[in-house]
Amino acid sequence: MTAYDVIVLAGGAAKRLGGADKPGVRVGGRALLDRVLAACDGAARTVVVGDRRATSRPVVWTREVPQGGGPLAALDAGLRLTSADHVLVLSADLPFLGPGTVDALLAAAQPGREGALCTDPDGRDQPLVAAYRAEPLRRELALIATEHGNLAGLPLRLLTAELDLVRVDAGPDAAFDCDTWGDIAAARARIREHEAVLDEWITSVKNELGIDLDVDTGVLLDLARDAAHGVARPAAPLTTFLVGYAAARASAGAGPDEAAAAVAEASRKATALALRWEAEAAEAVKSAESAGQGGDAAGGPAGGAKPDTGREGTGTP
Repeated sequence: MTAYDVIVLAGGAAKRLGGADKPGVRVGGRALLDRVLAACDGAARTVVVGDRRATSRPVVWTREVPQGGGPLAALDAGLRLTSADHVLVLSADLPFLGPGTVDALLAAAQPGREGALCTDPDGRDQPLVAAYRAEPLRRELALIATEHGNLAGLPLRLLTAELDLVRVDAGPDAAFDCDTWGDIAAARARIREHEAVLDEWITSVKNELGIDLDVDTGVLLDLARDAAHGVARPAAPLTTFLVGYAAARASAGAGPDEAAAAVAEASRKATALALRWEAEAAEAVKSAESAGQGGDAAGGPAGGAKPDTGREGTGTP
């Protein structure tokens, strides 16, 4: 995989949000900035240009000069703190950015080209969802600063127009940014759509609990179903908790791969147990039905009770 640093621009005025702290606005229970940081956690160094705040992982902080000087000034400030040959440049308001888009951009920004940027569904360039080779990026920023005296207030198109860039179509969501409260509302609604809600929820829970673990959610859902059906409905959450506890104990001190394997093994055992319980319950129902239809082996009625004989031992009333 290509080694890279990342610069996240998080210092805008957010005028269309009424001056709200946009990087801190939560979508799916996570700050927009944290969602972006999660997509590029493979960076050697992460530089955030903006006001300091609590983040989900360590970053290096800086500010553009002057503050509020715009994206080129912010990019220049961040670039001064990077050293990798490739630099990922992102805005802090991308709720659906994922590692797949990051990988695609880095793969496209290879020797022979000076970078790669995403395009949105309408074909517009998104220079803040991009990967650049650091040397031509520094060169063009220096030339622009020399020509205009400084970088403050200048548009990004002055930079991208001079670079040899590959366009990457990363799908409809990767470049979706949140400029207005309507955008925020749309993003919050989208993550609750049926196809996405479980993955979004699991990712948010892992982030909240500090868990770096990939597990097969299908296996856990099947386990919960089998426990609920074969034992009792409350058994579902309790069983998945116990599986997690057993896996944590079995993989104490191990890495994420070993922990994921421990979860899979504990799930397998618990599922087998739930299926045995279900089989026993089915056998009990079958036995009860059989007894009700034909009596027991001793010739008595269902339940094995003896007939009322009146006086003990006489068989007569």
